[in-house]
Amino acid sequence: VQLQASGGGLVQAGGSLRLSCAGSERTFSTYAWGWFRQPPGKERDLAAGISWRGDSTYYADSVKGRFTISRDNAKNTMYLQMNSLKPEDTAVYYCAASKLGSANSSPSSYDYWGQGTLVTVSS
Repeated sequence: VQLQASGGGLVQAGGSLRLSCAGSERTFSTYAWGWFRQPPGKERDLAAGISWRGDSTYYADSVKGRFTISRDNAKNTMYLQMNSLKPEDTAVYYCAASKLGSANSSPSSYDYWGQGTLVTVSS
């Protein structure tokens, strides 16, 4: 059972990146998914989450209006479109899956984690 995150990289402030997270199991289509991020020296917090049906989403205040989370259950894949990136968005981004099925912000609610992908935004 694996989650594979990809799409990170170096981008200038104001630029865009799209992260992807692919699940190895078909059952992930019934899980809620989330993108957490951990800046250097700080805790890991939820940036965006999405329910298993995709009809409910959650965004941290710091990313509202700039990030969009989506999922394609047929492909067992989740995405995070990040626009208008800022230097403070620099972090390792982790995807995670929760059996609870609804978007939630507690890391302990997530059962599976991807390996993380680094996003660096230069000023």
